[in-house]
Amino acid sequence: MAEAADFPGLTPPPARRWFRRAGVLLTGAPLLAGLLQLPAGQPAYAAGSDPVVVSVNSLTPSAPTDGDTLTVSGTVTNKGKRAVTDAHVDLRVGQLLTTRSGIDDVAARTDYAPGADGTEVGGQYVEKFSKLTPGVAQPFMISVPVDKLDLGQDGVYQIGVSLSGETSAEPYEQVLGIQRTFLPWQPEEADTRTRTTYLWPLISTVRMTAETGPGEQQTPVFLNDDLASEIAPGGRLQQILSLGKDLDVTWVIDPDLLASVDAMIDSYGVQGSDGTSTPGTGQAVAKQWLAELQDAVEGKEIVALPFADPDLASIAHNGKNVTGTLSHLKSATDVAARTVETILHVTPSTDFAWPVNGAIDPSIVKIATSAGADKVIARSDSLKETGDLPYTPSAARPIGGGTTAVVADTRLSTAFQGDMTIAAKSTLAVQKFLAQSLTGTLQTDKQRTVVVAPQRMPSASQAQTMAEAITALQNANWSQGQELTATADTKPDPGATTKVPSASSYPASLRRHQLPQSAFAQIATTQDKLDNFKVILTDQTRVETPFGRAINREMATSWRGRSSAADSFRRGVESYLDELTDQVKLIEKSETKLSGGSATIPVTVQNNLVQPVDDLVLRVTSTNPTRLKIGDEDYQEQPVAVSGGHSQSVKFTTSSNANGPVTVIAQLYTKDGQKYGPAVSFDVRVTEFTAMVMLVIGGGFLLLVLAGLRMYTQRKRAAARRSEESGNGHEDGDTDESDGTGENHGGPDHRPQGESDPAFRTGAPEQPSDPTPDTAPESNDPSGTGERVDR
Repeated sequence: MAEAADFPGLTPPPARRWFRRAGVLLTGAPLLAGLLQLPAGQPAYAAGSDPVVVSVNSLTPSAPTDGDTLTVSGTVTNKGKRAVTDAHVDLRVGQLLTTRSGIDDVAARTDYAPGADGTEVGGQYVEKFSKLTPGVAQPFMISVPVDKLDLGQDGVYQIGVSLSGETSAEPYEQVLGIQRTFLPWQPEEADTRTRTTYLWPLISTVRMTAETGPGEQQTPVFLNDDLASEIAPGGRLQQILSLGKDLDVTWVIDPDLLASVDAMIDSYGVQGSDGTSTPGTGQAVAKQWLAELQDAVEGKEIVALPFADPDLASIAHNGKNVTGTLSHLKSATDVAARTVETILHVTPSTDFAWPVNGAIDPSIVKIATSAGADKVIARSDSLKETGDLPYTPSAARPIGGGTTAVVADTRLSTAFQGDMTIAAKSTLAVQKFLAQSLTGTLQTDKQRTVVVAPQRMPSASQAQTMAEAITALQNANWSQGQELTATADTKPDPGATTKVPSASSYPASLRRHQLPQSAFAQIATTQDKLDNFKVILTDQTRVETPFGRAINREMATSWRGRSSAADSFRRGVESYLDELTDQVKLIEKSETKLSGGSATIPVTVQNNLVQPVDDLVLRVTSTNPTRLKIGDEDYQEQPVAVSGGHSQSVKFTTSSNANGPVTVIAQLYTKDGQKYGPAVSFDVRVTEFTAMVMLVIGGGFLLLVLAGLRMYTQRKRAAARRSEESGNGHEDGDTDESDGTGENHGGPDHRPQGESDPAFRTGAPEQPSDPTPDTAPESNDPSGTGERVDR
């Protein structure tokens, strides 16, 4: 970015010119003196070779004013092999830094540079050490009134904290270690304050799955229970919330985070490695965190990102040509405001899009605005200044098509990356941030705006350092806070760059971590399956909401650098949808046998879902309609509706024209003609009786009847002959067995009726199954008295 002192011919205000000249004289003299006082034996250490490491762990106040006392504390550690004797820690006031690039140069230096690091304040404002043993860290603290530093005009001064001493190998005083930092000096209110907008992001990674528990409640299932730890006391999100509530910032919130925490309040499950879920434990902390957030954002500006913070660059470069991708982005935008309003009871702004690291190109801008946003948060290392402005221009500028780019300052936005758990790094980051801010303000008397867009998911230590810097800036005399919406509406600098960089300028380091086109293709496949599934449901919201939000999460920016986890999440969503879809299916059938010209075939549809399904059509098709017809054609369709947890059998009429096996295919369809689930095939074996077969069977039956009649007639005749023969025998010689009393005691006429003659039974046994002669012997004798003759 353009710097005031980097442009020859720039004329600062008269008073400032006078102070600047005086500052040059004041700083030049100590530099020259330092060069003259350098001992002849002073070693020229290579970069990073200072034997003593000086760490500045605290510098307060960060931006002092008249009457303040500057306190610097930290540690000195002897990294050499020899002890350091007669040592002392001192402060050195270096040169006035008039450009932002000059600050970068000073921060890049590590070792002591004679003449460039100023002279010692000296006097009583030192801390002495008789001996520094190798490997042992020694603490120090120096407090000095600001007026003892001889600071001149307003601006940023290099401050060095150095350790001087002797070693046995070099027995003379020399600087053995130094740490540089920056001291912003603006004791009085600046003529024109910079209006600073600091974005305070409340964003996390994807936590919720598409899966819900069984039953009407639809208990949500989370990937893990890490979110409970993040929002618990001491957790990252809890600290960001606690720190942000007292800052003048614009909250930038991912609605998915709110929805996830809100889902934890009642009950939720946590996905296990074996596919089962266990109850989550974060109900209490979720309720507390949301309550604190509602209080923290009251009266503050909130910018809601699209749901799940979709990766706009990935969509623009790899997903825009995949069917359905842009509609998912639109749905993520539409649900964002509703989610924030429902949970936080405030109305957010949804006009802003925030690509990763503020890197833009024409396709990213087009995608960002396609879902409704008309402002894009860019960054100055992407939308670079190419003009001759002698100062950093205001953040807002038009980039065409009614779209405003709100350009965040790169130096300020990246000030708190890295490990901020180390006190020395954190302190240096705060001082450098303030130095860059003040130097930018002093570039011109023109009123300007600046936006700070830090990393999306700062760690707890990074957030703490950011909060420290923002607090110091809020109390400083050169800056005042402003909301993002107001900054975006600020009149742009006429000379500021408005040309969006080309696609080829998009950083390769960012492009490597984009979601691939295959990811968007898989998302489209999942959406197609969802569309096919939900049309059969009587309550589509039970799947539309969890799966719709899960698909939004599949495009999240937080998947960058986590490609394996992103793949696993997408597979999990699709797999769970397949599992639900399979709950409505056809039951497998074994071979079916049909006899006769027509019959019915039952096919069973099973619904293991909680809710009823309808708008299904079951089609049964014959693969050989010449042999077997289903209905009047080769197939027949019937509508299907099945209650939740039940099965339904559907019967189809068939007609056969020939014997033999026929394969029949049963397939479910949705009402719009899309196949639903796999088909079920089964064989039908036809055994039909034709007219000739019926004639043969009828003729055979008639012959059996005639044969039976003949056998019956022959038996009657045989019985008649036996009766006649029995009567004749009695008249020809049998004697009466009467005992004279008139009773018959054993004559043939006194046998029980129907019982045959014993002599005949003994001599001529006959069974109904025995064959009878075609002709029987005839008798001309008259029947005896009392003999029964059957006719």
